[in-house]
Amino acid sequence: MKVKVLTVHNRYLIRGGEDESVDSHQRLLKENGHYTELFEESNERVAELGSARTALRTIWSVESSRKIRDKISAGQFDILDCQNTFPLISPSVYYAAKKTGIPVIQTLRNYRLLCPNALFFRNGKVCEDCLGQSFPISGVINRCYRDSFPASATVSSMIATHRLLKTWNKQVDLFVTLTHFARHKFIEAGFPEDRIVVKPNFVFPDPGLGKGNGDYALFVGRLTEEKGIHTVLAAWQKAQHKLPLKIIGEGPLADQVAQAARSSALIEYIGKKPVSEVYELMGNAKFLLFPSEWYETFGRVAIEAFAKGTPVIAANIGAIAEIVDHGRTGLHFIPGDADDLAAKIDWAQTHPDELKHMRAQARSEYEQKYTAQRNYQMLMEVYEKAQILATRKTYR
Repeated sequence: MKVKVLTVHNRYLIRGGEDESVDSHQRLLKENGHYTELFEESNERVAELGSARTALRTIWSVESSRKIRDKISAGQFDILDCQNTFPLISPSVYYAAKKTGIPVIQTLRNYRLLCPNALFFRNGKVCEDCLGQSFPISGVINRCYRDSFPASATVSSMIATHRLLKTWNKQVDLFVTLTHFARHKFIEAGFPEDRIVVKPNFVFPDPGLGKGNGDYALFVGRLTEEKGIHTVLAAWQKAQHKLPLKIIGEGPLADQVAQAARSSALIEYIGKKPVSEVYELMGNAKFLLFPSEWYETFGRVAIEAFAKGTPVIAANIGAIAEIVDHGRTGLHFIPGDADDLAAKIDWAQTHPDELKHMRAQARSEYEQKYTAQRNYQMLMEVYEKAQILATRKTYR
């Protein structure tokens, strides 16, 4: 089945895993002979538009709706594949596509349609105050989006408006989550269970198996509170079996990480590195740390580690707990518990044979679930299901 796909994506100012996954998605379609075109906005335009116009576009973008309608009419696309419409594209594009009769798919890469800050995380802990609420007032009161009352009110109004219009139920044919955990959260919030499927991200091209001969642990990710870097730094002071730690990433907590590196000979803060160097360090690491304290919708860094054959020590929370199989492809520890993480680090240091077995299992997990070939098969199943659902229209 060859399809013509119009992909919709709003890029962030800081390039991250979501943007990389969308780029891989586009490449996957093209390399398998499909025609695909990318309609995108960038948050760089927010400053140009100003806060008032951005707020209006977040709820309903007339410009995006018109452009999508024109593109579909000119290109005769088979699928509208929405990756991210926030903030400048808006759900208005669903309506434009449905008027032309083509199926609409929305990939749920974060929890934006349920939670104003998209994380279910506030004041250093998981927060579900807005889950399933008609109007997420708690998100406004607590200024959950960018620590701004007006910005939080705008996001909450977008969520509430489209719940009232039943946009998610009536205008989207199929939703895609990256894990079963995320799927259950959206079902809990009232999204249609029979129209949410799971399709994970993938790693392409295959970075190849690493040697695992480096005597160090590795953290790769944004240096933010919800990513759990504080727990890692605390664990390194508690672990009995001393092991060097390399930290790759940027973010608001970079200065604190740099200070920790200056205070400990065991900690090296590397900063940002090209992906080729990240993969090299990842493949040689004894294990990768994934200490997130929020409900990750996926965990791209973890499957990159699997591709290199590197086990992952992950917080037992959200989607990452689903991705890492405790005792087989890595270990779980209690989220935010530096003592438990230190205990897992010590265990890994004293069980080299078990760690070696985990390396083989991590690579096998990648080959079975996260290759481009496997993902392409799943993507075609998603498109086929969306086309069938769009024809039935039983949920209109």
